[in-house]
Amino acid sequence: MAEKVKLSEDGSSIDFVASDSLPTSTKKFRQSPEIEGFYRFVYENDLQHEAYGILDGIIQRRKALRVKSKPAKAAKK
Repeated sequence: MAEKVKLSEDGSSIDFVASDSLPTSTKKFRQSPEIEGFYRFVYENDLQHEAYGILDGIIQRRKALRVKSKPAKAAKK
């Protein structure tokens, strides 16, 4: 099995093996080599807590933007 995630010797960079095709569904996206490599990297380096914090922040920001844009859309109608 080919290595999907490569960490540099000094640990300063990460290289993912990219695939040529784009996933068409959510399930295929989660199973894509890039995402699978990311999950593996997070797990192998015990970064679950940090990854959760980052993803939670992104989700909260997107929810706030969605709430802000809803009243503007309703006013346009």
